Amino acid sequence: MQYRRLGGTGLMVSELCLGCMTFGRELDETGSKGIITRFLDEGGNFLDTADVYERGVSEEITGRALKEVPREDVVLATKVRFPMGEGPNDVGLSRKHITAGCDASLQRLGTDYIDLYQVHCWDAATPLEETLSALTDLVRSGKVRYIGVSNFTAWQLMKSLYTSGLHGFEKFVSLQPQYSLVERNIENEILPVCGEEGLGVIPWSPLGGGFLSGKYRRDERPPEGSRIASAEEWQDEYWDRRATERNWNTLDAVGEISEETGKSYAQISLNWLLRQEAVTAPIIGARTIEQLEDNLGAAGWELEDDQVNKLSEASALENVYPYRFIERAQRV
Repeated sequence: MQYRRLGGTGLMVSELCLGCMTFGRELDETGSKGIITRFLDEGGNFLDTADVYERGVSEEITGRALKEVPREDVVLATKVRFPMGEGPNDVGLSRKHITAGCDASLQRLGTDYIDLYQVHCWDAATPLEETLSALTDLVRSGKVRYIGVSNFTAWQLMKSLYTSGLHGFEKFVSLQPQYSLVERNIENEILPVCGEEGLGVIPWSPLGGGFLSGKYRRDERPPEGSRIASAEEWQDEYWDRRATERNWNTLDAVGEISEETGKSYAQISLNWLLRQEAVTAPIIGARTIEQLEDNLGAAGWELEDDQVNKLSEASALENVYPYRFIERAQRV
């Protein structure tokens, strides 16, 4: 396992991040602890969870699993934003909810501080200055080391960075977006912002909800029991959204490279992400040790340049306005 700096910070994190969303939902505590132990044994030091995952159960399991590990050896990330109760202040990015959410996460995780505290999504109902001020207070109190965001648009990210600079608030150091060979829309605006402003990128769903794992076939319904088979229409991994000609062409390219390299579909798809300049650490999730082992095999080697290009071409976004116009203008 190699290590990378998180954006423009001095913080070193493993090139793969362990996502803990399955803990308490698809994995019991014993299985979850086994996953964490194996990840740490392989040199991983970066774990990501959220208060909303099973209403705090994921954080509790993660915290108990880390009891035997020196706290300074782990980079622990969690998130705040979504409902954690029925009350009117149990949701959002108000000072009240952020402060209460952080204290509750600290208690569940069994730690004195959170390395990376992330807002889970934009909150249009709360003034941005209030959110950033509250997060800044958490950093200055020692409860939080760094702050980040997830699921922001480019303008939301830029407005946040500008507001922090204007008022002397802590700045976001990372973005956690959905990003994979079958979901590349952040390349139009969001990734350029991260590159320009020095934010680390921690992609979630790097295998497209499992689509890139190799178990799906053209002209066949998804296997029973798979995540995509049970996905509802509003979810990004909904079958009709994933089973497009572009995505099948992408999967074909992954398969060809799998035959060339002897690497699995998941390893190739994750390694392509690791070769993207702005990416710090894709978030891998696993329901079994076997899945974890497969994902860990994405590290320690690199796709050839021509293989990276082949995957990029097969999964390329449509070149639309204004990007097409700007690209042409650069040649004049």
